[in-house]
Amino acid sequence: MAQAAAVNTKWWSGGKSPFNVEYGKLMMWYFLMSDAFTFGAFLISYGTVRMSSISWPDPNKVFNSFPLAGHANLPLVFVSLMTFILIVSSVTMVLAVHEGHHGNKKGVVKWMIWTILGGLAFLGCQAWEWHHLHDQGAWWGRNPFANADGTVAGSNFANFFFTITGFHGFHVLSGVVINIIVTIMAWKGVFERRGHYLMIEKIGLYWHFVDLVWVFVFLFFYLV
Repeated sequence: MAQAAAVNTKWWSGGKSPFNVEYGKLMMWYFLMSDAFTFGAFLISYGTVRMSSISWPDPNKVFNSFPLAGHANLPLVFVSLMTFILIVSSVTMVLAVHEGHHGNKKGVVKWMIWTILGGLAFLGCQAWEWHHLHDQGAWWGRNPFANADGTVAGSNFANFFFTITGFHGFHVLSGVVINIIVTIMAWKGVFERRGHYLMIEKIGLYWHFVDLVWVFVFLFFYLV
């Protein structure tokens, strides 16, 4: 009887999965895996279309503007700033998780606020980039930029760009909203009363995933 009771109280009664991982964290990993497949499908489609095209717009000529810089030719400087902001926000998320492991509510709130500000700054930069490209005539179904060899380009470049960066931007926006919610919960002492900050760690996994995906988007669209 004692053995049967021990078997019946192994992992399901303690909130653990058969892999000895907390269920919420395991489900987050499942979600991130499925989301990775979606982003992977987008990027593979983009790569396939681009490699099958004879020529493609030069990113150094498309992404060469900077806010308040007038007509200065600054290839990829602005998107590099965007990437830096997102990487820094990932660092502040790591610090928030670290403070959560030590049960430091003030530290968690402080670094989560910095992470939120980083996410908002990235979204602001992306909004400016979209607005600037739209002013130049780029949108879904419209591509004003010529190919690198001077030939007229189709709309595939703009279609893929706005779809993939928009999909990623939606993930960043969702992450910012969730970060705000959990920051308020941390500030109100919800996680202190629970005795752990696992929620911060789970949200951190999502945020790091969003940052990692941007590295691939940056590589595919802006560098290659």
